[in-house]
Amino acid sequence: QVQLVESGGGLVQAGGSLRLSCAASGRTPESYSMGWFRQAPGKEREFVAAISASGSVTNYADSVKGRFTISRDNGKNTVYLQMNNLKPEDTAVYYCAAARTFYRTVVTTTRSQYDYWGQGTQVTVSS
Repeated sequence: QVQLVESGGGLVQAGGSLRLSCAASGRTPESYSMGWFRQAPGKEREFVAAISASGSVTNYADSVKGRFTISRDNGKNTVYLQMNNLKPEDTAVYYCAAARTFYRTVVTTTRSQYDYWGQGTQVTVSS
């Protein structure tokens, strides 16, 4: 069992930055691939970014490439999402998730492959 707690959301103007954090606890969270997803009102939850258990492999949705950066500190059991040049369309609840993977260099973008989820943190970008 892995517990995930997100923080760092808030209200920011377009063009601004935020850094989300996801603190993991429980059974060997450093062995899990981690991902960020987001869900805007009336829309499906969508993939944003993912990082392998080793931290050496990352993957991003096209809509955030070049603006968002995912990273992890396994010593602190924390995953980060640095969001720069935010746009109003980035407004959503952001969720952290953990996926069991056999290899430490695997990442997954598929929502159904994630085993544990946080409660979400709201990000609002004003125009």
